[in-house]
Amino acid sequence: MNNSNRDLLVMLKQELMTPQSVAFEVNWLHELLFKTERLDQFATAHELIDLNKYKIHNSSFEIKKLIRARKEHPFVFLSNLN
Repeated sequence: MNNSNRDLLVMLKQELMTPQSVAFEVNWLHELLFKTERLDQFATAHELIDLNKYKIHNSSFEIKKLIRARKEHPFVFLSNLN
């Protein structure tokens, strides 16, 4: 896991934390974000609404195909399931 491409602003509630505990918290946060930002997790948490065909796709394959195409289609939306 390479965290050199990520900028994190971490605001801590405790004033007196050792540098090791701060590094542990930042590393834990990076691991959490690394796992949740994967395409598989993204596709699971969204559904595809296609107003051209009046369909809702829950298939992660369809969502991944749309994202990988990097082409915008009119009236095709991603909706978060949360």
